Amino acid sequence: MSTKPQQSGKMLRHPKEVEKVRLDKWLWAARFYKTRSLAKQAIEGGKIQYNGSRSKTSKDVEVGALITARQGHSEKVVKVLQLSDQRLGAPEAALLYEETPDSIEQRKLQAEQRKSLGLASMIANEKPNKKQRRQIHRFVRKQDVE
Repeated sequence: MSTKPQQSGKMLRHPKEVEKVRLDKWLWAARFYKTRSLAKQAIEGGKIQYNGSRSKTSKDVEVGALITARQGHSEKVVKVLQLSDQRLGAPEAALLYEETPDSIEQRKLQAEQRKSLGLASMIANEKPNKKQRRQIHRFVRKQDVE
């Protein structure tokens, strides 16, 4: 018997049925985070909400629960469809959850807003160098004179 999960339709079949899975382990298995320790840090840092509230890493995940995960600039709200304690390939891991339509729409809107800002957001993140500081000072002095 193969130890790899097999895909039939949209359901995964595991050699052993999983009844309880810790939140950090499920996030790792669903490929939200590369390691369980990163998943744990995200949960403890408040970046993950389980059914609308903060939870601990040892929280047991239930089918049908809503998990809100902030990653970078975006926030995903997903509904748990299946449980798994094994890390799966990306296509199989995507079957463990379903992103809500509101979440998809919100992420697209935020992405468009970030694109429209363009370089304006990039410039504010770095300090001006010596040449740029001199130019700023010259510009400010010109404004003071006029």
